[in-house]
Amino acid sequence: MMMECDRVNAVRNWPTPTTVKEVQRFLGFANYYRTFIRGFGQVAAPITSLLKGGPVRLRWSAEADGAFNQLKVLFTGAPLLAHPDPSLAFIVEVDASEAGVGAVLSPRSGTPPKLRPCAYFSKKLGPAEQNYDVGDRELLAMVKALKVWRHWLEGAKHPFLIWTDHRNLEYIRAARRLNPRQARWAMFFTRFRFTISYRPGSLNTKADALSRLYDTEDRSIEPTPILPASRLVAPVVWEVDADIERALRVEPAPTQCPTGRTYVPLGVRDMLIRWAHTLPSAGHPGIDRTVRGIRGKYWWPTLARDVRLYVSSCSVCAQSKAPRHLPRGKLQPLPVPQRPWSHLSVDFLTDLPPSQGNTTVLVVVDRFSKSCRLLPLPGLPTALQTAEALFTHVFRHYGVPEDIVSDRGPQFTSRVWKAFMERLGISVSLTSGYHPESNGQVERVNQEVGRFLRSYCQDQPGEWARYVPWAELAQNSLRHSSTNMSPFECVLGYQPVLAPWHQSQTEAPAVEEWVQRSRETCRQSRILSGRPVNGRRETLTATAVRPRCSHQGTGSGSRPETCPSACPAGSWGRSVWGHLKS
Repeated sequence: MMMECDRVNAVRNWPTPTTVKEVQRFLGFANYYRTFIRGFGQVAAPITSLLKGGPVRLRWSAEADGAFNQLKVLFTGAPLLAHPDPSLAFIVEVDASEAGVGAVLSPRSGTPPKLRPCAYFSKKLGPAEQNYDVGDRELLAMVKALKVWRHWLEGAKHPFLIWTDHRNLEYIRAARRLNPRQARWAMFFTRFRFTISYRPGSLNTKADALSRLYDTEDRSIEPTPILPASRLVAPVVWEVDADIERALRVEPAPTQCPTGRTYVPLGVRDMLIRWAHTLPSAGHPGIDRTVRGIRGKYWWPTLARDVRLYVSSCSVCAQSKAPRHLPRGKLQPLPVPQRPWSHLSVDFLTDLPPSQGNTTVLVVVDRFSKSCRLLPLPGLPTALQTAEALFTHVFRHYGVPEDIVSDRGPQFTSRVWKAFMERLGISVSLTSGYHPESNGQVERVNQEVGRFLRSYCQDQPGEWARYVPWAELAQNSLRHSSTNMSPFECVLGYQPVLAPWHQSQTEAPAVEEWVQRSRETCRQSRILSGRPVNGRRETLTATAVRPRCSHQGTGSGSRPETCPSACPAGSWGRSVWGHLKS
């Protein structure tokens, strides 16, 4: 098919429009032949924009003049289009950019099969459509193309193929959860018989050019998943095991692989380490914790070395685990408790970005098991509100403690707080002023929680409240160096199922056996929380003393040297989000 020569010559001699009516007349004529012009909508955009809002007077611009002349040239040299043949299978190439969508319809014919376009389609996105994410824009291109060519594609003799450079669209029909817009489009797709196939952008140039003609500047856009990452957690977990199983067919396990562990071939080791290190329930742990987590089920000869290399080069860890304190004075450890949740340490993480109405986190740490509770709050609470939060979320689960260590914030020095604690028989221990090291365990947990939130909320700091339960889970599920147990195991007597590889280790014993095992675990935790904690304390003390200086008193009434650079209470939130604000 081609345009009539007489109409082409008439366009070649068309005078430049000077009124709104003349512009409307030209566009009405041009629209009749738009199917012959590739990217007609993009080329004519400067002219059509002159009619936006129904102007009375025409303001002809240089861009409109260039588009007018370009359209006349395109009409003169319009390409030939193949006539659609319903007996052949169609190929629909689609693509989307930030400004528009484009598509090409081609039948597949000949030997070897070749594609000859029979129709082009391009459309500028509206203001609302430009706000769609990448996946929805790609879907929108498919919807618009199928609507335009519905008379050829609906009820076609052969199922047709849709090429897109967005890989996630291949799985749109298998997705279990769709937003309302995607659900409407999915219903529309049921009217057609087609298959979606991924085609790299370097090969999908025709549709890509049609969609990007509306762009006013070059942009580099990285594809993002059409489904949120939170809805892909389970498939990703099992995909790790599936990849390992496929790799084992090429590289079988060696004979020295320990019984009960899965050998990880060379090609999938980096992927497994990355998954185990960045999983929200792990929380970007250090080298030793990452190694212990992987060794629960997997094995290969250089596991420890590979994990060390990966964690040492992790950019997120490098940004989130910077040292924050100058060494000051020798360590003065607190006494070791004799049971879980008998001695607590509390503190606040403040000045966080608003998230679900919360700006503060109350951090409660059990000094025996190292277990923690993280309680998001709408702001700094009063003494009574703090006591109520502790009773509601801690005391009613673990009993009333014997001692609580806190800083000298107004909540903990008020008469209400002291009267409440005295009524419950709880002793109150206050740290030295402007010296957070006195409450080192909770400050250390503050560091870990802050690092966790920075690691997962860098791009969306206002979403940190969603990750607080994950931070608590990660902190309580990893083994602690002083007890060689996780806080979960130390308090509950068993290690809960946290990842798929733990499921095979979980048993369901009888009640008597369960009680005996829990008692044995608690007994071991008391032993491990005594001697190893003391041994660990001596090791930490010896390590920490080397760069520290001892204070020599100047006489009676002399005071220890305080840290002039220490921040007052409430400064942890600013340190958590400091680099995000910068």
